[in-house]
Amino acid sequence: MNRAFADRYFPHSNAIGRKVWFNGRDRPGIEIVGEIANGRTDDLTQEASPELYLPLWQANAFSKHLVVRTTADPRSVVVAVERELHSVDPTAAIENVKTLEQIRDESLASRTFAMNLLTGFSVVGSVLTLVGIYGVLSLSAASRRRELAIRSAVGAQQSDIRKLIFGEGFRLIAGGVLIGAALAIVLSRVLRTFLFEVQPNDPVTLIVVGALFLAVGLLACWMPVRWAGKVDPLEALRYE
Repeated sequence: MNRAFADRYFPHSNAIGRKVWFNGRDRPGIEIVGEIANGRTDDLTQEASPELYLPLWQANAFSKHLVVRTTADPRSVVVAVERELHSVDPTAAIENVKTLEQIRDESLASRTFAMNLLTGFSVVGSVLTLVGIYGVLSLSAASRRRELAIRSAVGAQQSDIRKLIFGEGFRLIAGGVLIGAALAIVLSRVLRTFLFEVQPNDPVTLIVVGALFLAVGLLACWMPVRWAGKVDPLEALRYE
């Protein structure tokens, strides 16, 4: 049996040596002789279900799975394994020979496609957001050209003007990150089925992604801040 079987049917006792019956107690029971770790047989994205493993010659199932472990290239040992199987049972039909990597990829194909699609959308959305931040700050700095010139004329240093524009960009980005984190926590519960070994409200993921986006957003502020710090008060006031 696997661990999930023991947890469900024998949660508070040792199952080794116990017996189970499938077709009533009028037939001999099947004795449990060992316990193995959980394995996901049907779907890698689902929790392991209770399973029993029966000896091949005691339970002649219609379909059987043979798992072979090798340190060589798995495709190079297929012929040798088929030859050995036919030596044991010449009538055995061997089909669907796959490596564990192929089985894993097929099981996760739909999830992988959805993940790549969502990743693409998130990258495009992030780029558009950064372009928007750059555009908003550039427009704000350009529209405040007279104000920045007056500030510079009355004694404001270039560093002060840079801090002013940079602070505006920081507040804009920080507010967006906080709102985005809140929406991510809410929407991730809807997308829970696409998450693997990550909780919807995983704090490490939210902090790392938020910090990364904040850093990239501040990088987008660099050109408007640099331009605002170079405003010539005489030229700007003469233009106005």
